[in-house]
Amino acid sequence: MAKNKIKRFEENLTFSSLIQPSFEELFKREHPMRGRWNSHFFKSDRAIVLELGCGRGEYTVALAKLYPNKNFVGVDIKGARLWRGARTVEEEAISNAAFARFRIEFIESIFGPNEVSEIWITFPDPFVRKAKKRLTSSLFLKRYQNIIEDGGVVHLKTDSGYLYNYTLALLQQSGVEILYSTENLYGEGEVGSDNATLSVKTRYESLFSAKGIAIKYLSFRLRKGVEIVEPTWEEELYLDHST
Repeated sequence: MAKNKIKRFEENLTFSSLIQPSFEELFKREHPMRGRWNSHFFKSDRAIVLELGCGRGEYTVALAKLYPNKNFVGVDIKGARLWRGARTVEEEAISNAAFARFRIEFIESIFGPNEVSEIWITFPDPFVRKAKKRLTSSLFLKRYQNIIEDGGVVHLKTDSGYLYNYTLALLQQSGVEILYSTENLYGEGEVGSDNATLSVKTRYESLFSAKGIAIKYLSFRLRKGVEIVEPTWEEELYLDHST
């Protein structure tokens, strides 16, 4: 396994579809790609969609194939996982998909104001005991507000009832416009079967579904100037549903 990881890390360096900025390039700095993804990387003027915590990149790749009129960037910190997605993009010459390896707390260092049109957050760690690390916490949503266009849509897919209920409470308390919410995405046939985007499944999502774990889904609009606040909610009610 260690040899495979080393081999993948080495191969990652050869992929033009994968950028790997160092900590020093992002910490309290603006990366050269910031605000220039379309002009310098994709060389096309299309809406940019992010997948945060993309893992192997199956969702990023699938969405890029479904929507050739948009540009997609999958973000994760795990280089060995990103290798799979980046290699697929290289092998299949997918021109509207890319990957970036960095910690998501630095997202404002690499994407500029209004540069992103849409964000997908797919099966993140719910961080039951560490609210500030949740990718749907007020801290992270404020970061997304700074890079997404006004009214840009954010999607959350999760197997965690805890994270779903936390996020729903946060959005409701902050007065954020919720577009859709369900605790059982594929139990509502019209969504799972008719919506091509939602029907795309990651490897982990397929495993969860096979075990009978309901997939929760939320979509909402992020508006400029809306104050995002942590929710006041009955947290203990959901602790048994954190996996």
